[in-house]
Amino acid sequence: MRIAVLSGKGGTGKTLVAVNLAAAAKDSTYIDCDVEEPNGHLFLKPEVVQEEEITVKIPAVNEQLCMGCRTCTYFCRFNALAYINDKLKIFADVCHCCGGCVLLCPVEALSDIDKVIGKIQKGAKDNINVNTGILDFGVESGVPIIKKLLSEYVSDGKNLTLIDCPPGSACIVMESIKDVDYCILVAEPTVFGVHNLNMVYELVKLFNKPHGVVLNKCLEGENPAEQFCIKKGIKILDRIPFDHELGTINSNARIAVRESEKYQKLFVDLLQKVTKEVHQHEAVTHS
Repeated sequence: MRIAVLSGKGGTGKTLVAVNLAAAAKDSTYIDCDVEEPNGHLFLKPEVVQEEEITVKIPAVNEQLCMGCRTCTYFCRFNALAYINDKLKIFADVCHCCGGCVLLCPVEALSDIDKVIGKIQKGAKDNINVNTGILDFGVESGVPIIKKLLSEYVSDGKNLTLIDCPPGSACIVMESIKDVDYCILVAEPTVFGVHNLNMVYELVKLFNKPHGVVLNKCLEGENPAEQFCIKKGIKILDRIPFDHELGTINSNARIAVRESEKYQKLFVDLLQKVTKEVHQHEAVTHS
């Protein structure tokens, strides 16, 4: 069972929910797809960590073969190639690694070379496999790292897989959720929180993913995010209070389900609710 945890912006409690659900399960895999700012490993503290560099293919030019026809520059919509002073220039930082220029070159003056864009770290502790994607500074897209994470390190289905998504609703989030069984949307109880919740709500609807909302940092009184869920008919899975105890646990990079009986019950119950939702959706889909 693959569960994605996502939110419209950073700081809503997405990683809090993901790591605690991973710890609440007897056996789980945690995948941190927030490759620009991964921090789940700070809580789960994996041991015997192994690293793998992730590369993409970018073009390189053989100047002796290049005849200056500009076929490649006309093709590239991202202006990653330019013919300047009788030489072909390649701007690797804006290349989208599609390989089209190499295929189209009539004299085979272009070839592919590897460019390192980041790395994957994997380790384990306390029956949790921890897999983390890390994007190098200045790299334009983390999609290749996320693809690698999800193709190689997703569990075989016998245990729970928690995917900690990047914030927002861009292509890296789409890549993170496209093959999941369920999406947990984490939202804050503010008007701004409603705006961010709506972003990811529209995304999971587009992908036709079953979903529910966890309302975080809840206070007594009016909760615009809750009102939004009621208006839209979105299932509210649970409410996490704005709580000094939880804030202290989280700020010290500890796991709430291991520190507090109250939060152990909350996240175990949440996991059971989500599991039930997945099974119900599968039953409807296969009927």
